[in-house]
Amino acid sequence: MSSTRRRALDAAVTLIGTEGIRSLTHGKVDAAAALPAGSTSNHFRTRAALVAGVVEWLAHEERQDGGLPEPHSRDELVTLLSRMGAAQTGPLATRTRARYALFLEADDDAIRPLRDQRRGMEEWIRGVLTELGGESAARNTTFLMAACDGLLLHRLTVDPDVPIDDVIARAVDAALQT
Repeated sequence: MSSTRRRALDAAVTLIGTEGIRSLTHGKVDAAAALPAGSTSNHFRTRAALVAGVVEWLAHEERQDGGLPEPHSRDELVTLLSRMGAAQTGPLATRTRARYALFLEADDDAIRPLRDQRRGMEEWIRGVLTELGGESAARNTTFLMAACDGLLLHRLTVDPDVPIDDVIARAVDAALQT
């Protein structure tokens, strides 16, 4: 990927994550990325192409985050999910806000890569819960993911300092109860 395209996509994610999806224009991306006027439109001819490019970029970046160790105990799962939550509401908060904005406002075709990414995360969580608690725990995959999403949203919108570990531990414990 060219450095211009990468800079444009990084700037687009920041714009969406800080100002919302309506702020996403070719000109604003060029300015935010300190690119010459017209650079973004050379890579993404239309706004729809730009949105699709951002969605693909977000999915790619989140897949890169996936290089985490596989948890093989309740404590390892709590630690891993807590670290992920801290990253997504700390240094990656803008990217997390952008993902939520795109889920809420982009059309179904554009967000397909993010939905695919989400399904991959769901399969991963289901596999971990199956290993730790069997099929009855695996049935709690949606619950655990919803609890984690709720915590992320709460930290991003209401209280950025709410402790993560206790909430995650309670959600994991509830998911593992059979």
